[in-house]
Amino acid sequence: MLTIKLPKEEKAEIIRSVQAYFEEERSESIGELAADQLVDFMIEALGPFIYNKALDDSRQVINEKMLQLEDELYVLEKPTQNRKR
Repeated sequence: MLTIKLPKEEKAEIIRSVQAYFEEERSESIGELAADQLVDFMIEALGPFIYNKALDDSRQVINEKMLQLEDELYVLEKPTQNRKR
């Protein structure tokens, strides 16, 4: 299973965002431990889907760039003449 490890600073920022969301949207207080556990659960549950979507998006960009590169290579081709013997 893919394990996503976040730097401490990033995870702390996400935890604060979760706490702020609960406070603003639900008028509930959620402790740091509960928010940390929720973040871990969401990473485990959503992480693979988000990761796979990012890979698909990357593939699409790379394929588009490869098609552009192929077009540019065709432009560089020199005309040839058919020589009759």
